[in-house]
Amino acid sequence: MTRVTDLTPTQKAAALVVAVGSENAAQLFSHLSEEEVEVLAGEVARLGEIDTDVVESVLSEVYEQLTGQRFSPSGGIHVARDILTRWKGPKAAEILERIVGTETKRPFAFVRDVDPEQLVQFLKEEHPQTVALVLAYQSPSYAAQVLSGFDPDLQREVALRIAGMGRTSPDVIEKVEAALQARLGSMTRRESTSRGGVKDLAEMLNYADRATEREILDRINEVDPQLAEQVRSLMFVFEDIASLDDRSIQLVIQAIDTHKLAVAMKGVRSDVQQAILRNMSARARETLLEEMELLGPVRRRDVEAAQTEIVARIRDLDDAGEIVISRDSGDLVG
Repeated sequence: MTRVTDLTPTQKAAALVVAVGSENAAQLFSHLSEEEVEVLAGEVARLGEIDTDVVESVLSEVYEQLTGQRFSPSGGIHVARDILTRWKGPKAAEILERIVGTETKRPFAFVRDVDPEQLVQFLKEEHPQTVALVLAYQSPSYAAQVLSGFDPDLQREVALRIAGMGRTSPDVIEKVEAALQARLGSMTRRESTSRGGVKDLAEMLNYADRATEREILDRINEVDPQLAEQVRSLMFVFEDIASLDDRSIQLVIQAIDTHKLAVAMKGVRSDVQQAILRNMSARARETLLEEMELLGPVRRRDVEAAQTEIVARIRDLDDAGEIVISRDSGDLVG
């Protein structure tokens, strides 16, 4: 058990973050710089089980009224991930990777110091499976920059292999690292051996420009339509509605059935609900809230089915140019 006398000021702050819960912690993070959040989240990720007395001592320093509360929270990477996701959404994965990277090394670390354009020139002559393995261990934004530099045929081959990738033998990783290290720089030994898959590919494409995204998805669709649809479905989830501008949200609301929307909103985060409700007229908002109340408990699979249908409609609107799903600022024109 951790004792209060063992905690540094930063560790006490991390204990407080764990004690107040992920949603409240995300609100606290909004008042800090990204550097401060990374330091604090790093402490949360390293924090183990916390003794109740420690929590009370930390809370009493912040707010006397909480000294009577009893908590038995635990930290850990999963807690840090939850907090960061609520604070930064999709960007949380990259922040957590930087944090965890200082504790647990990953394969192909030396690649991160190579300019993306130089890496494109180096990797374009490699086998697509090798390229997929290297990119699967990079941050999504960096991997997207490299992927967008390849010709369309190589993009498709690499994307297919990333999507189909599962666990990779440490021996295979070490051999590939050794071969690349001779030309790219010193090799850093890494231990993680599970990377890649449809989710990783979708995350990479979320950071790619729209032209690269469409080219890759179109070419995957030619080979495996079902896989292409899996990737598309992961690139924009229902909760991402909160990231749309108000005009786009209003168009989405107009395009979907009120009952379907009521089902889809069951159990979603409050910020998502508020983003939708604030873009409705008072009467439409009242109708939707009444519909949600009348529904009562709804099965998770029904909620997910409704959300999937709405996401498909959102993508249709995006493809038709009626709305714009947020992308990197480089995808915008004046």
